[in-house]
Amino acid sequence: MVTIADVARHAGVAPSTVSYVLTGRRAISAGTRSRVQDSIKLLGYHPHAGARALASNRTNVIALVLPLRTGVNVPVAMQFVLSVVTSAREHDQDVLLVTSDQGVGGISRVAGSAMADALVVMDVEMHDERVPLLRELSQPSVLIGFPADSTGLTCVDLDFVAAGALCVDHLTDLGHTEVALLGAPKVVYERDTGYAHRTMAGFTSAALRRGVACTTRSCEFDHDSVAATVGELFAEQPGLTGLVVHNESALGPLLNVLHRLGKRVPEDVSVVAICPDEVAELSSPPLTSVQIPSADVGRHAVELLMTKTSGERAPAVTLLPPRLTERRSTGSPRTA
Repeated sequence: MVTIADVARHAGVAPSTVSYVLTGRRAISAGTRSRVQDSIKLLGYHPHAGARALASNRTNVIALVLPLRTGVNVPVAMQFVLSVVTSAREHDQDVLLVTSDQGVGGISRVAGSAMADALVVMDVEMHDERVPLLRELSQPSVLIGFPADSTGLTCVDLDFVAAGALCVDHLTDLGHTEVALLGAPKVVYERDTGYAHRTMAGFTSAALRRGVACTTRSCEFDHDSVAATVGELFAEQPGLTGLVVHNESALGPLLNVLHRLGKRVPEDVSVVAICPDEVAELSSPPLTSVQIPSADVGRHAVELLMTKTSGERAPAVTLLPPRLTERRSTGSPRTA
């Protein structure tokens, strides 16, 4: 194993000079720095993580807290994870993924053991029990999502209120007068998960503003549950012609159910999804959708965290505006 002494010998400098080049704690001339970096690369030297952490009091590790609870769409959640990991590497940071649903205890364990320098917290609830502790921690944190009270926090997410409203506006502009929202599974609303409530709020307020009839329903993932929920919607609103779906796992069953009911998309029912673009594009027909910008959200979260760890002030609220892409699942309602 190549040691710091080997690098120093090869570069013709003292071991302390190599250490200063690595840590940046002292100014080193450009020529000496370049010579040391060349030796590090040539010899294949890698600083010992434990020793580096002891010396700098930094781990260069971000804890990503993502409780894998019932109702979480894991493939979509993993897109956020990939984005955070990729962005973290650009800042020479590793990521510790914390998936256990331990609430305050999990946050305390990570913070108290000094396993990470900072935290990114996901699956944020409106009245999240973790929030008071996050405000008190010495480690900086960023939330992907918004609690009801975000005072003293740094939060980033898609503007789900605007996303729900954008879907209604799109359908209303096409001439639809009766719309419905198929939302997340019931347990997600029972947990008071922020993004689900905000989407529903945006959908409902936009429907009231545009003067269209609206209904909202939670919806499970499986085919039978989707069929039952859709049946209830059409029984309650026989004139329903516009569906907004904020439940990626229900999209496939929904399109199948509509086909079985003899309702064509978009001739009889228009469908707008809030989902990743690749999910919308691979559906049949391809779905008009508001993108879940996981790559942008993850990148913003890491950049905000790096700003905070450097001691600079980060914006408290970052809301990414929704973007709707029209595809083949929406059109004007058919005249009876």
